[in-house]
This record gives sequence, C-alpha cells and structure tokens, in this order.
Amino acid sequence: MKLHDLKPACGGGVKARKRLGRGIGSGTGKTAGRGHKGQNARSGGGVRPGFEGGQMPLFRRLPKRGFYNVFRKEFGVVNVSDLNCFEEGTEVTKELLIERGLIKRSKSKDGVRILGNGDLEVKLNVKANHFSNSATEKIEARGGKAEVI
Repeated sequence: MKLHDLKPACGGGVKARKRLGRGIGSGTGKTAGRGHKGQNARSGGGVRPGFEGGQMPLFRRLPKRGFYNVFRKEFGVVNVSDLNCFEEGTEVTKELLIERGLIKRSKSKDGVRILGNGDLEVKLNVKANHFSNSATEKIEARGGKAEVI
C-alpha cells in the first residue's frame, strides 16, 4: 500500500468544507452565513473569549483563591532507590539523570534534590544541589560520596 492508495473507510470520509459567499444558488451567498449587520457580521467583529455582553464575567465574579510564590524553587526529585539503575562507581550528575529519564529538564530548573526513600545497592559518587540526611547516610554507607554543588 502506498500513500496515494489511502482512502477513508467505507461510509466514513472527509466532508467537503462549506464554500461561503459563492452566489445565491449556493445557499451561503450574499451575507455568507453571517446574517445582516451586527457585530459578528463585520470583518474583525466578534467578542473576546469570556466576554458576556458587559455583564460582570465569570472569572471576575469568582473569588480569588490561593497564593503563588514567585520565589519558589523547582527541584528535580530523585529517591535513593532510583539510583540503583547506575553501574558501580558512576558519577551521577543532573545531566546524567535527565539523560536516563529519572528527572525532566523542565522540572529541575533550580537543581536536583536526592531523598532517602528506598535502599541503595551500588557505590556511587552523586553530585546534587541538596541531599536529605537519610540519603547522605545511605550513599556514604555504601562507600560512595554525596557532593553538594
């Protein structure tokens, strides 16, 4: 089968688009389905999303809720048990964690945080921005290094 052999399933198909303003016989001539005059009949006419004709819009009627901290830090979080996928003696960095898919680049703008959930079975040299106390203990118990960058 080639691309030019493709066609819609039997009974399905692609509906032809409505050709507007093509004469009175087409059924959509003259005003082209826009009606007579009014805001929506004009070119560039219509209202912005959320506009309710001057009535107080819903997004302004509802109370504000919560708080957005502009100084919040976003760390990529990795548990000690997730580090078992690396070979013995590997130097684990932010770039390596992103490459292996353990953290996302967009979620780790301010660095990497290693937490102590689970067990570590390999000796690693881990470089991160923050370690929990239990994570540091588990890494060093295996003979590895927890280096804060």
